[in-house]
Amino acid sequence: MSEAEGGRVFFARPRRVPEREVELLSVGVDIGSATSHLVFSRLVLVSRGRQSFVRARQVVHASEVLLTPFVDDRTIDADALGRFIAACYAAADIAPDMVDTGALILTGLAAQRDNARAVGALFAAQAGRFVALAAGDALEARLAAHGAGAVAISAEGSVVMNLDIGGGTSKVAVCVNGQVTAVTALSVGARLVRLGADGAVTCIEQPVAEAARAAGVRLGEIPPDGALAALADALAARLLGAAQGEAVAGMLLPPLAAVTPDELTLSGGVAELITGRESRRFGDLGPFLAEAVLARLRHWSRQGGPVLHFGAGGIRATVLGAARHSVQVSGTTIFVQPPEALPLAGLPVIAPDVAWDPLDPAAVAAAITAALAVRPVEGAVALFYRWSGPATQARLAAFCQGVAQGLAPLLAAGHPLVLIGEGDVGGLLGVQGWAEQRLAPRVVSIDGITLGGFDVCDIGAPVDASGAVPVVIRSLVFPGPQA
Repeated sequence: MSEAEGGRVFFARPRRVPEREVELLSVGVDIGSATSHLVFSRLVLVSRGRQSFVRARQVVHASEVLLTPFVDDRTIDADALGRFIAACYAAADIAPDMVDTGALILTGLAAQRDNARAVGALFAAQAGRFVALAAGDALEARLAAHGAGAVAISAEGSVVMNLDIGGGTSKVAVCVNGQVTAVTALSVGARLVRLGADGAVTCIEQPVAEAARAAGVRLGEIPPDGALAALADALAARLLGAAQGEAVAGMLLPPLAAVTPDELTLSGGVAELITGRESRRFGDLGPFLAEAVLARLRHWSRQGGPVLHFGAGGIRATVLGAARHSVQVSGTTIFVQPPEALPLAGLPVIAPDVAWDPLDPAAVAAAITAALAVRPVEGAVALFYRWSGPATQARLAAFCQGVAQGLAPLLAAGHPLVLIGEGDVGGLLGVQGWAEQRLAPRVVSIDGITLGGFDVCDIGAPVDASGAVPVVIRSLVFPGPQA
């Protein structure tokens, strides 16, 4: 879809039915507590009915892994990160405007820094059609499980657990029948204690302060022999306890129900140390935590626990999983007017409970008002609907009239009308909202997407070759104070 065609309706073509392929260039940027890195992938997404899935993924370029730069303990060095990411684009010979979609993920302690939100916004704006994703702990756990292969293994009939062990947090995901069924997270990570060049402790993060004191690890001092190993073992015990359904210290999400998985996979920076893919030392708990976790995992396995898989996953699991898990593509009938209305980022989603038979404008408006009462918004919002019944002129008009009433304060403030549906009436509703009823100066109406009422989504610019619109579902969770 060219810019000149932005306001037209795109109808399904016979060659796209019942299955449609869209090729996207995706970028994943992981800014973590310990390291930051970037991966470009070429994705083949398939739309079949109301579902989108990744049929194939080819890694085009994987950057070097950078120690995440900080100005001080509370502030990410945005300038240094910006230079690193720009260099990665140059090394891959990829310009920002070539990227169709992507994920920027602030994880662990990095997501808690004072300027985390500003850093995310900066890189989202810097990367052209880039669609940013800032993951909270629950979404991170899901993404890592996809990237580590746990989800794919579970599709073969076993219960698979993935442990994603990073710099500031660890996530646990349980996968059954090709789906992530439960997740939890806790403050266990390699960078929770950091050491200077002389071996003295330069930082102890609050979540492990008590355990550090108990192990004899004190700020400004060189730890006595065995102290770091003792602290790491205490943290490994927390992690394995959480994996087995216990409510341990440092929980960031509710504990899991007790489950004994058949198989277990690993991902995250500490997994690189466990598997031997990384041998460098970064002045933190990493080597000690890797040894302690491995010992406890082997003991669990020998006592009737899971079969251990250490081959896949690794530090890139989260960004690789983001492509598989979070990207959908629009249906074959969309409406965008004016063309520059896209991309849109950070749209909170409401999903009003619409009564479709009969389709009454007042009832539609009331359902939208009720949805906004549960999730108040001040800016633009994406209204998700599941169309039911025939798409007659009268019913389309009635729905749009109800939308106009329910979203009246937001539309009057100049925000765009954004409609997202599962069915195939996106183009028709766009015509109603723009040409027939003039509901807003900017109208985006797309379909073939499945969302939930508390999602946040980003809608990318249309892909030139196909006219498809990439949509990334994300969780905007930035713990702690924000700049």
